[in-house]
Amino acid sequence: MLKTGVSIIAVALILSSCNQKKEVKRDMTNPFFSEFKTPFQVPAFNEIKLEHFVPAIDAGIADQLDEIKVITDNKEEPTFENTIQAFDQSGILVSKTSLTFFNLNSANTTDKMQALAREITPKISAHRDNIALNKELFKRVKSVYDRRNELNLNADQLRVVEKYYLDFARNGANLLEDKQAELRKLNDELSMLELKFGENNLAETNKNFKLVIDNEADLKGLPAEVVAAAAEQAKQDSMAGKWIFTLQKPSMIPFLQYAENRELREKLYKGYLNRGNNGNANDNKESISKLVKLRNERAKLLGFANHAAYIVDVNMAKTPENINEFLMKLWTPALERAKKERDDMQAMISKEGGKFKLEFWDWWFYAEKVRKAKYDLDESQIKPYFKLDNVIEGFFYTANKLYGIKFTKRTDIPVYNEEVSAYEVQEADGKHIGVLYMDFHPRGGKSNGAWCTNFRDQMYKDGQMVTPVVSVVCNFTRPTGETPALLSFEEVTTLFHEAGHALHALFTDGPYRRIAGVVPNDFVELPSQIMENWASEPEVLRVYAKHYKTGEIIPEALVSKLEKSAQFNQGFETVEYLAASLLDMDWHTIDFGGDVEAFEKASMDKIGLISEIAPRYRSTYFTHIFSGGYAAGYYVYIWAAVLDADAFDAFKQSGNIFNPEYAAKFRTLLTKSGSDEGMVVYKNFRGQEPSIEPLLKRRGLK
Repeated sequence: MLKTGVSIIAVALILSSCNQKKEVKRDMTNPFFSEFKTPFQVPAFNEIKLEHFVPAIDAGIADQLDEIKVITDNKEEPTFENTIQAFDQSGILVSKTSLTFFNLNSANTTDKMQALAREITPKISAHRDNIALNKELFKRVKSVYDRRNELNLNADQLRVVEKYYLDFARNGANLLEDKQAELRKLNDELSMLELKFGENNLAETNKNFKLVIDNEADLKGLPAEVVAAAAEQAKQDSMAGKWIFTLQKPSMIPFLQYAENRELREKLYKGYLNRGNNGNANDNKESISKLVKLRNERAKLLGFANHAAYIVDVNMAKTPENINEFLMKLWTPALERAKKERDDMQAMISKEGGKFKLEFWDWWFYAEKVRKAKYDLDESQIKPYFKLDNVIEGFFYTANKLYGIKFTKRTDIPVYNEEVSAYEVQEADGKHIGVLYMDFHPRGGKSNGAWCTNFRDQMYKDGQMVTPVVSVVCNFTRPTGETPALLSFEEVTTLFHEAGHALHALFTDGPYRRIAGVVPNDFVELPSQIMENWASEPEVLRVYAKHYKTGEIIPEALVSKLEKSAQFNQGFETVEYLAASLLDMDWHTIDFGGDVEAFEKASMDKIGLISEIAPRYRSTYFTHIFSGGYAAGYYVYIWAAVLDADAFDAFKQSGNIFNPEYAAKFRTLLTKSGSDEGMVVYKNFRGQEPSIEPLLKRRGLK
């Protein structure tokens, strides 16, 4: 998942100027008011304090006001340079501060920071509207847009003009004044609701549920390292001598896979599924009700049939109908495959003398049994070969083989938490590319899931490249005692995935901030998902998959089992994902009747989701769509999967997964990804339209 934080001059004009100038006093001890005195001018986390954020944001707004006033007061005819380029280069301070704040609020928050977010978020929302609805600025942008074909602009300049004009139009610049006031109110309410949804989900995941076990017999079936991690969690929670399992996936999934106590598996998984749906202060049903209603109102105000139509209009898919048609083409074979997987597990239950029907909390447990029976393989056999440090090196090796780049760990670069590592990224000749932070383990102040974000976007200032500062954030299994962090294979691919987003950010090189690396939402997962392919290639596995005790390279027999089992459980994984994607589309295309649970049930009944599988995200904790920027866009992962499977197939068909010609072309795709429409950029790499066949083959759906 890609989190953009609040990138000023980005996809939806997330910046602002105020209509009235506000004088802001500046305490120059505030590190945001000057260049950070750190290596590569990364954020000075060792100096930044909570009290620095609001003054810096207020000052950034004031700066933006001055910059835009210069544009609107200019008596000369609007040109690309005095209007579009000047606008593109504005807002540096508010961008710098907002990116830092919102990234920290996701990865390292506290109660005080969350309170501050509730103060800052309305400022940013007003921020966004004040610029989007600035009549004089829009008039100048429109003047350049109307004359764009007469101004002898190059391709990048033409695209920037068109994108900024579209941004203004999509954000209400053409609305009448009373409708603009209505839009401002909607945007403000929506921004606060999205913030509240995320805060509630964080509390429900990290604070409001834990499975406490005090009877050792209830641990039967669990691997030793899982038990040790649960004991360590209990110690941290002042319950030494017991075992605690949480709703964080590194804790929950192994319990669901191996715990023989079926009643406790049910309790833990239901705790996970009911997040935000417990009738307490963190219940998200009311927030959902308001969010979908207000999003629909806003879309109609802006001239669209519904929120999905508004969002998808600028994506590769273009319409919600195209998305639903695409998803259902995959749904039918995936559901058929999932039913066969269910039947295999029910047969396993019967074979063992079980007298019960498979339920959704049983799936992981019996899937492991079936995998063991079919392929003589289970997760506990392969995890010892996936030590986190080695997997990181495996990614570095892959990136180096493809693109010649290298990663050097730096201890002189400040980090926002002691668990975070910082790397300088360089070309083969030593030229600096950027800085990469890596933050891998769960903690109380970190959102769940995995994402990549930027603390600083690539840009040009005074003709000089400003390099990006990128962060990969995950929630992987912690080391316990003498056992290092050992990853599941799903976690391995997650690391490669997020690191793929990082490569996209690190390689981006565009002359204008509005288009540099900015791609349609259904293109954005291509750079991440294609990297997952290399993680499972035998040639790469032999480099990083080494037993954490002996250093033994993963045996050929085990690699062979991994390859043969690659399509195992793909029915389940595809169905739970597609169910969530279709649920997302329903939330943003169908009028809501007021009952969240009834709406979700009707959505799942309509597509025939079997009772043994729950959607990957139920509505009340579906942060991707209700607080994470993927509303009417969760489908993008599978849309991009068509692209990534087709793109990697080019490498495979060439006979060399590190084919230098294709690697160079793909790096160009990453570097210039915002320079044209998504399909044009893809075809420049591939030379043809993508085919869905490689994806169907990879997932065993054909």
